[in-house]
Amino acid sequence: MSDTKKALLADIEKLLNAYEGQKPTSIDPALLSFMDEQTLRSIIASLLAQKEKAVEDNLEWLEQFKKY
Repeated sequence: MSDTKKALLADIEKLLNAYEGQKPTSIDPALLSFMDEQTLRSIIASLLAQKEKAVEDNLEWLEQFKKY
């Protein structure tokens, strides 16, 4: 497995483990070794988009408690 793919897998693990209070996730590189770098980058982009959406949703929820 190339160093780039290893780095991409490490980035995916970091994103999956960025949520507080969740059990740590580890990825067996053998399970994703068949994926090319573009697919792994796509997974990272999807995880980042999900994280951004969660932040936006949380901000919307928090806005309801603002005192005007």
